[in-house]
Amino acid sequence: MNENNSGFKPYIPAEKIVPEMTVFSVVMGAVLAVVFGAANAYLGLRVGMTVSASIPAAVISMGIIRMVLHRDSILENNIVQTVGSAGESLAAGAIFTLPAMFLWAKEGVMGKPGLIEIMIICMIGGLLGVFFMVPLRNALIVKEHGVLPYPEGTACAEVLLAGEKGGSAASTVFAGLGIASGFKFLIDGLKLVPSEMNTPSKGIGGYAGQIGTQIYPAVFSVGYICGPKISSYMFCGGVISWLFIIPLIVLFGGKTVMYPGTTTIAKMFAAGGVSQIWSSYVRYIGAGALAAGGVISLIKALPMIVTTFRDSMKDLAQGQGSSMLRTNQNLSMKTVITWIIILIVLTAVLPQIPVGIGGAVLIVVFGFFFAAVSSRMVGIVGSSNNPVSGMAIATLLFSTIILKATGTTGAAGMKAAIAIGTVICVIAAIAGDTSQDLKTGYLVGATPKKQQIGEIIGVIVSAIAIGGVLYLLNAAWGFGTKELAAPQAVLMKMIIEGVMGGQLPWGLVISGAAFAVVVEILGIPVLPFAIGMYLPVQLNACIMVGGLVRLFFDRRKYKDEADKKTTVNRGILYCSGMIAGEGIVGILLAVFAVLGVADKIDLSGVLNLSPAAGFAGSLIFFAVMIALTVMFTKGKKEAPEKAE
Repeated sequence: MNENNSGFKPYIPAEKIVPEMTVFSVVMGAVLAVVFGAANAYLGLRVGMTVSASIPAAVISMGIIRMVLHRDSILENNIVQTVGSAGESLAAGAIFTLPAMFLWAKEGVMGKPGLIEIMIICMIGGLLGVFFMVPLRNALIVKEHGVLPYPEGTACAEVLLAGEKGGSAASTVFAGLGIASGFKFLIDGLKLVPSEMNTPSKGIGGYAGQIGTQIYPAVFSVGYICGPKISSYMFCGGVISWLFIIPLIVLFGGKTVMYPGTTTIAKMFAAGGVSQIWSSYVRYIGAGALAAGGVISLIKALPMIVTTFRDSMKDLAQGQGSSMLRTNQNLSMKTVITWIIILIVLTAVLPQIPVGIGGAVLIVVFGFFFAAVSSRMVGIVGSSNNPVSGMAIATLLFSTIILKATGTTGAAGMKAAIAIGTVICVIAAIAGDTSQDLKTGYLVGATPKKQQIGEIIGVIVSAIAIGGVLYLLNAAWGFGTKELAAPQAVLMKMIIEGVMGGQLPWGLVISGAAFAVVVEILGIPVLPFAIGMYLPVQLNACIMVGGLVRLFFDRRKYKDEADKKTTVNRGILYCSGMIAGEGIVGILLAVFAVLGVADKIDLSGVLNLSPAAGFAGSLIFFAVMIALTVMFTKGKKEAPEKAE
């Protein structure tokens, strides 16, 4: 994309005033924030990933506002999704770290975190995430428009616009929504076929590599929306990890016992296959690559960040708030800086966050750093694939080392480290979510200041609720169990224990950083590659397939450029609907699981498919999904879409 953002006109012009932040939109958004936060906390603790709530919130909002209340305001819908999506993002940040404290409590190392403690930690992290993002909006959302795709923010805008315009655009979106809903329910609800297709987990002929793909509509859709280049960078990172690094670890380190493993690598591979080596070792390499990639990205972005702050301060000095266009109004820098100072002071003095002045300084440094990196990263790969836990790993490595060096060890040091990690994790998650929401608002013509206030409301409501959700889930199944594996939190726990005990495999972390440096020198965008190294190759492969479908339509012959744009955008609309459909059904299935309904609709035990039959079924499902995407993207030749 090479749009000139200086001439960009949003859907709702700046001079037009329509209902936006109404009582209904705020209340409904707050309710959805709690619902999405609870559902995503369960999903994340069970499978290690959360789903984006922006598009599901927008779709639900459209349905209620238009069909039930018979009102018509795209900006009111936008506020609902802005407030509602904050719950999912805050939950993602919290569940990747806080369950470690419950696990330590189970071991008798410390007591469980209190409800007030959880609320304060999450609220401070969430508010800092919003305030850190405010001065970055002009640099990332406005000046980088047409450069950073912000796939979910753009998709959410497409959903809102389709609902506003009606016609073929809306039908394309809702076709994708319905089809993806059906696929998601069949795959993860009824479990008719496995959600992944893989080569053997123990390798072939002594070779320990593995390749495979997920068959989820939303993951595939992110690849289409991001395009083939970014998809290929991510896929290459996954290929390096799963087809190169893992085989080398097994081949040359088979007799080695290395933390966090308690037995030889060969025995770990024999027991758990390729995924065991990935989860135990390669994720450290991926974390090192992400940390180095983040540093490189921050260094490259420093000029723009400095310019952004300079421009913001200049605007503040000129008192431009009253004369600005509605679509350029942000929270004032005076308000932002004042609240950041207050929150940092509270972080340093409140007993519920036992980090002290030194920990508060670490939170400021790492917090703004990862807010900036996260905001740019989600512009590339979307919030659903934002590796927040990778950022938390990097934070925990440095903060735990500093805490240990300053004599803060034992239970006190472990608790301080996880508190710092949680605040940073929530900051990164909320900053990424705020970026996506502000991108949506930029496209539809929302007032940024009202969206930022909406994010703050969503953070406060979600922070109040998340403690109760964690206590409920822990009481029901317990963290670290088969039902709630809490993979990221278990990894965070091991990292802190590893640093405090001197067992951390630094060689793996440094190796990942070295990979990132080499990739940057070769001219390859380092963050997509590092993300690919960190995430499962199956997820990267599914994104790659979506990117290849986009490549097919990008390279086709068209009668003119307008025809090409119409066709490609039709695919974006359809994929936007698929993201919405899977998100809604994913949340519904999470509720089913919490209510104990999920096992009753699970047919996998009844069908009892063989590996070969399961593979064939998954392949058929995936092929049909791709074929439907191609069909809806092509559209009907005899009825071309009319130009507006």
